[in-house]
Amino acid sequence: MSRHRSIMSENLKSELAKEIGVYDIVEREGWGSVTSRDCGNIVTAAIKYAEKAYEDEKQ
Repeated sequence: MSRHRSIMSENLKSELAKEIGVYDIVEREGWGSVTSRDCGNIVTAAIKYAEKAYEDEKQ
């Protein structure tokens, strides 16, 4: 079992990785091979996704 509990689902992480363009690395080598910069880009995309969902919910 992992030391860290993930807040994002695997499905969401995979979709964001596809959007960023690193999903091929994840498939071939796993999440540990994704660069820190790309992980940061995935987090940034997740924040934008959450902000949009929040705004859509408010309306």
